[in-house]
Amino acid sequence: MTLKPKAKKFIASLPPKHQRQIKDCILALQDNPIPHDAKKLIGYDDYTRVDKDEYRIIYRYDGKKKLVTVVLVGKRNDDAIYRIAQRVL
Repeated sequence: MTLKPKAKKFIASLPPKHQRQIKDCILALQDNPIPHDAKKLIGYDDYTRVDKDEYRIIYRYDGKKKLVTVVLVGKRNDDAIYRIAQRVL
């Protein structure tokens, strides 16, 4: 499991309860990297998104290495996470 700096920074800015929820979701990705509610990120074949309450987690899963890399975490209710994704990915 790897967290990119932007994801770490966003998680650190959240209230403790939300941090715990996001961290639990990310840890669950280690056991099940493609949960039933995960969707491929349109235009980025290697990236997947999963929603946790009011937050969206964008990550990449390398099946050969069995490695989940969380690239971005952001709020679902605005498109800011996608604007950041366009610059970062």
